[in-house]
Amino acid sequence: MAETVEHHKVKRVYGRRMGRPMHKARLDVLDTILPRRKVGEELLTEKADKTPDDIFGETVDRLHFEIGFGNGEHLHYIMEQFPDDYFIGAEPYINGMTAFLKDFGSEDVPKNFRVHMDDALMVLNSLKDASVDFLYILNPDPWPKSRHHKRRIVSPQNLEVFARVLKDGGVMLQTTDVDDLAEWMVTQTVNCPHFEWTAERPEDWKTAPNGWMATRYENKGKDAGRSQTYLVYKRRPRS
Repeated sequence: MAETVEHHKVKRVYGRRMGRPMHKARLDVLDTILPRRKVGEELLTEKADKTPDDIFGETVDRLHFEIGFGNGEHLHYIMEQFPDDYFIGAEPYINGMTAFLKDFGSEDVPKNFRVHMDDALMVLNSLKDASVDFLYILNPDPWPKSRHHKRRIVSPQNLEVFARVLKDGGVMLQTTDVDDLAEWMVTQTVNCPHFEWTAERPEDWKTAPNGWMATRYENKGKDAGRSQTYLVYKRRPRS
């Protein structure tokens, strides 16, 4: 039986949608590449009724989903590592989206990825159960003030969504260089019955997964003396 989750069509993106001014070449990709590779609005039903095949228009065997991909360094990297897989990346900020898209040539744009320049949950809520193989939540906004903790992407309500869309045995990777947020994410996730934390010893959550590529953001944090935490979970089998 499919697990049921109540979907709320609410605005969940906070803060500015655009940062520093961009050159015309960066903005042009919003008119050229973005319309060809964005998740269609007709697919954003938030009714858990769309398959990856519906989104890509072809058979999808393995799907990677990155929430808040920043400038897209990690997303580009895993696309190169797994060229036969399919990818969805959600990034609400225009600067990040254009940074990711500008690295594609205007003509030869891969067909195996889609992007969403808004709240990732709009797409996740639209996907059917057990649609995603890998889910990435890398260095999300820590929202350090207590009154803003409800905005953190790793929350009991959102974890239910992540668990619903992940396949049995699917992997969820969370990273952060904010110790308080790392503790928060571990606590929230291990208290969710659908996930198994794969760490066996303390060194595991300070050791990057095999084949890991550190982004500029991660390296900048290390240069500033911050320590990156890597949290890997597997989706428990459905009963």
